[in-house]
Amino acid sequence: MYVSLSQQSDTQLGGPRSVLTRQKRDHIELDRLISSIDLADGDERQELLTRLCRLVFPHAFAEESVLWPFTRRNVPDGEQLTLQIEQEHQEINERFTALELLDVDSRQHHDLFATIAELLREDVRDEEDHLLPRLQQHASAVDLVRLGLAWEAVRRSAPTRPHPVVARRPPGNVLAAAPLTILDRSRDRLDSHSRTQTRFADLARSASRLCARVAGRIEHLPPLTRGEDSSTHTTRSPGA
Repeated sequence: MYVSLSQQSDTQLGGPRSVLTRQKRDHIELDRLISSIDLADGDERQELLTRLCRLVFPHAFAEESVLWPFTRRNVPDGEQLTLQIEQEHQEINERFTALELLDVDSRQHHDLFATIAELLREDVRDEEDHLLPRLQQHASAVDLVRLGLAWEAVRRSAPTRPHPVVARRPPGNVLAAAPLTILDRSRDRLDSHSRTQTRFADLARSASRLCARVAGRIEHLPPLTRGEDSSTHTTRSPGA
């Protein structure tokens, strides 16, 4: 019998350092940010979207680098479960990439974000109701804490932007981490600066666009696209 993470206390999930507790905490913040974005516009909406990306993409990257390999090794139906989540992650990456090309206050942006929000919430339900409870049944308390520490370490040093061309599995995603993290986090700072400092706003936006172009080129390097299932593989970013 599997019990959803949403119905368990932190103690039941293995304590504050358990990977399950950390996952649930991020999911709660995800829902809060989505609700805030729905009520915002202009620069405030864009800033909240940046915060959402800084939550969503490192979270998913750490799952794919740390949790899903463990799940495939230790959970009987781990391959099928993780592949479903990877497919959801791929679709979210592709739609977020398309979202970046739209004006933040346009109807198209709002409509596409509504679709993304539903995909994110569906991903949370699939993880909390199905995949993670199965992982819980096949991992010891020590495993959950060890995975939590590894997941947190990867999350804190992971890319913060969508990269649909990069593999969802090792070795591609591991090789992509360092260069794309540097570029993504540089873009985050530049974009934030362009919204708060008018004096150098144009320069910051130009530098951010340059980082995006470099990241797009790096993303297509062959070693970074290897290792994943064919159902999550793409050779072209949406809008490219």
